[in-house]
Amino acid sequence: MLWAALLFTFAYNQVQAHGVSGSDGDFLAGNTGFAFGAYFYLGAKHMVTGYDHLLFLIGVVFFLHRPRDVALYVTWFALGHSITLLAGVLAGLQLNIFLVDAIIGLSVVFKALDNLGLFERYGWRPNLQLAVLFFGLCHGFGLATKLQDLGLHSEGLVGNMLTFNLGVEAGQLLALGLIVIVLAALRRSPAFDRTALVANWLLLVAGLVLVGYQLTGYELSTT
Repeated sequence: MLWAALLFTFAYNQVQAHGVSGSDGDFLAGNTGFAFGAYFYLGAKHMVTGYDHLLFLIGVVFFLHRPRDVALYVTWFALGHSITLLAGVLAGLQLNIFLVDAIIGLSVVFKALDNLGLFERYGWRPNLQLAVLFFGLCHGFGLATKLQDLGLHSEGLVGNMLTFNLGVEAGQLLALGLIVIVLAALRRSPAFDRTALVANWLLLVAGLVLVGYQLTGYELSTT
């Protein structure tokens, strides 16, 4: 079981890495009252450094050419993320974080499979807007669970969570802007088709790795 213990340690560290931990977690756990600047910054930082969110967003916008299509899908994701982030923290809703993060990993797998055309090959065309909304709900719920583990103070909680969510959306716009610029540059390359194929297979592998780590962490945390 040595390999499993090592894998669990890595998985746990990854959970902390894309959650809110270290000095940021200490601040949130000890803060009382409304703190607009700090919560806005931490929300933006979470999105910009949240590799699971970024991988999913890359998959979502990879083949979107029109700005209105990018805006539509990102709005669905932001709506879902905001609903469960706020409802989860303010209503105290919580599930096992490893299972939630496994579903988040599956969101990356899902979008990679869609981009590779594997769903259509077997005659299934998923409703992508509903899928993005659903996975947005899962992403937001994962963050809500991590925030609840910090034991946030009730004083100023509503305002702080609204501000944190605002920061998350600002960070998402910043990250999305960079992603769209890079993808637009790649599309001008004559090797784009080959690059897209490799990139989405890498997305698929990354999603599967995330799922495996989280399920291993869940198994070991319940034994």
